[in-house]
Amino acid sequence: MFSLTIVDHVRLDSEQVDKNYMVHAQSAERMVRAVFACRIGIIALLAIAASVALLSLLLTGRGYQIATLVTCTVALIAFAIYAVLGLEARLYAHRAFVHRLWIVSERYRSLLAEVQDGKVDGTALLQRRDELIRDVHAIYEFGFGADQAGHESVRLQALPDKRAA
Repeated sequence: MFSLTIVDHVRLDSEQVDKNYMVHAQSAERMVRAVFACRIGIIALLAIAASVALLSLLLTGRGYQIATLVTCTVALIAFAIYAVLGLEARLYAHRAFVHRLWIVSERYRSLLAEVQDGKVDGTALLQRRDELIRDVHAIYEFGFGADQAGHESVRLQALPDKRAA
């Protein structure tokens, strides 16, 4: 038979919050690199488009006009894709999660330390555990936009399929 105490439950929840913190911190780091790369790419495309436009003013020829149109169009498409992907909003969402999860993680650690020192009785432990569970739920309740993946597959451990039994 499997036995789980309240302290074990708090410890497991604390470990899960720590994992969630790491998932969102790593996602934020990846997003920072992606946002930076996209911005550099778009600036490069705009610089090329401006250079070709300048050349089309200085030199005569239909080829320069076509090149101006093509480079401006490519730069516009790149910016449109960047805007539609909403990378900055996703970055801010992950950063907000990281900051809020860090606070809850510290509160879990504090609770576990107080339990270890014998400073928390059973009723207070239950109340604080339930409060921390509600806080974690509140963090995830409306944190992502409808079009954004919440990384549930990474955050949550795989649950056994009950139908297979």
